[in-house]
Amino acid sequence: MDLNQENNFISSGNGPSISSWAERNGFDDWVLALFWIVIAFILFQISAGIVAATLYFVREGIQAQPNPQEIIQAFQENLDLLFIGNSFGQIVFLGAATWLFSRLHTTKRDQPVFLRFQAFDKTPKMLALTAVLIVAAQPIIWFLSWINIQLPVPEYFESMQNTQLQLIEQFLRSDHNMMLTLFHIGLVPAVCEEILYRGYTLRAFEKSWGIWTAIIVSGFLFGLYHLQLTNLLPLAFIGIVLAYVTYVSESIYPAMLAHLINNGGSVLVASYYPDSSIAEMTPESMPPAWALTFGIVISAWIINYMYQHRQQTQGGTTDV
Repeated sequence: MDLNQENNFISSGNGPSISSWAERNGFDDWVLALFWIVIAFILFQISAGIVAATLYFVREGIQAQPNPQEIIQAFQENLDLLFIGNSFGQIVFLGAATWLFSRLHTTKRDQPVFLRFQAFDKTPKMLALTAVLIVAAQPIIWFLSWINIQLPVPEYFESMQNTQLQLIEQFLRSDHNMMLTLFHIGLVPAVCEEILYRGYTLRAFEKSWGIWTAIIVSGFLFGLYHLQLTNLLPLAFIGIVLAYVTYVSESIYPAMLAHLINNGGSVLVASYYPDSSIAEMTPESMPPAWALTFGIVISAWIINYMYQHRQQTQGGTTDV
């Protein structure tokens, strides 16, 4: 399907002549998408916990009536099992189940286009530009983290997030299998979270509200998904950037690559260079002015260039 055909796909909702299940039954696309985000998140969390607990009991044996504190401590000391459970939940529910659920909005034939699993001649260039963009935007993400931490949040959420970050940092500083860690923290979220948010959610919201509202709303939902109120602004910013990249590139692959670089890069730095200046970029401190300026200038140039490139390949038309 070429770019003009995709425009027809969006304008007609699901192709030239075949309506979707949602259209035939009077459901707004955004309502189904919001419903599925909540359900997928709940199923993902439950399944991740069950898998992690099962693996732990298989490894350590079942103890008689363990108290909640002992269970929490056991998981803290076995983060590798939590990573396995987390990956299982993401693959099954955020990835595979989202792919199936998206059929309510489209047909089997058009499903890859609906989720933007497509590539064009411009895709390699967009992949390269997106890789540079996510790196150049790191000072902006750092700055938003600093702003976010100035905002009041319930002490419980702040304490929970700090505990999570400390546990992950300790794990990355310890002896661990780098390939497995990159798989669980880098690759799985890069594929599964992108299917849910930049594939399914972005397209469903786009059909209901138009692309620009869809980009912003899906980005903030992506930030909320992580349950990190003290990190909401930078996560939402990343979500918005990835949604924008998906729109201008007309493909989900650049966002997947950027997600992998962002997560995988953090793992590599924390594991191999824990005492470097990059690893010490904490939310409590502002980024240097020169780094923030550089990040804004380079990111703005890439964002504008990608938009202009899309407009040229679209013959100057604008999607709404």
